[in-house]
Amino acid sequence: MKRGGILPNLALWLIALFAMAPLLWMVSVSLMTPGEASSFPPPLLPKHPTIANFVELFASTDMARYLVNSLTLATIATLMSLTFNVMAGYAFAKLRFRGRDRLFRFLLTALVIPAQVAMIPLFLICKSLGIVNSFAGVLVPSIATVFGIFLVRQYALSIPDEMLEAARIDGASESRIFRSLVLPTLKPILATLATFSFLGSWSDFLWPLIILNDSQKQTLPVALANLSREHVQDVELMMAGTVVTLIPVLLLFLALQRYYIAGLMAGSVKG
Repeated sequence: MKRGGILPNLALWLIALFAMAPLLWMVSVSLMTPGEASSFPPPLLPKHPTIANFVELFASTDMARYLVNSLTLATIATLMSLTFNVMAGYAFAKLRFRGRDRLFRFLLTALVIPAQVAMIPLFLICKSLGIVNSFAGVLVPSIATVFGIFLVRQYALSIPDEMLEAARIDGASESRIFRSLVLPTLKPILATLATFSFLGSWSDFLWPLIILNDSQKQTLPVALANLSREHVQDVELMMAGTVVTLIPVLLLFLALQRYYIAGLMAGSVKG
């Protein structure tokens, strides 16, 4: 390594360590014995590491059920988001129809509206459809998002029109063009959108809290909030629950990291 690069790399490592410190301490506390984290000064590492907090978490609560609920909802929400956002984004980028640009500009105005503002009318719509207190109601906001459509559209604009026209001249249908040409080209942005969609659904707290009133259907963030109220003094137990919440999204990010970064970089250049 060149001398000029030592200090910038050292600074980046220090910043990364500073950012990771709370997460590392969270994992450390989850492995401590009950009451150990409440001592003063708080220990950085457990004296006698144990997984008893994780065992108690799944034994004394329905955490396994909540974990399955969140995994199921986040997976379905991601698949739905990929399906509808990709088709809509491609249509706004490459298909010609009346009012396309005007409609897209109208959709973009929704980005400045806080999501919380739309929750009351969205709840009333779900109530009229009879899907309150159901997983279908939880999934409604994930069907398509303005951000997802915008993300796919900006990337799809880089697809050469000549390639699509050549496929049409050869007799390929629009569905065949979409499956064989467009989707492989959009692979980096699909990974990026999948990551955003999964993280958004997995960490969503307010909408599941509003739409669900059956404790058996709760998601992990809502269940973790209830756990913190019931076991406010059990810091180690709550940290174990937080670690359980973090592991799936961390594994997903590590699995899609290469495609996720490629999608962000390509989108910043091609958009």
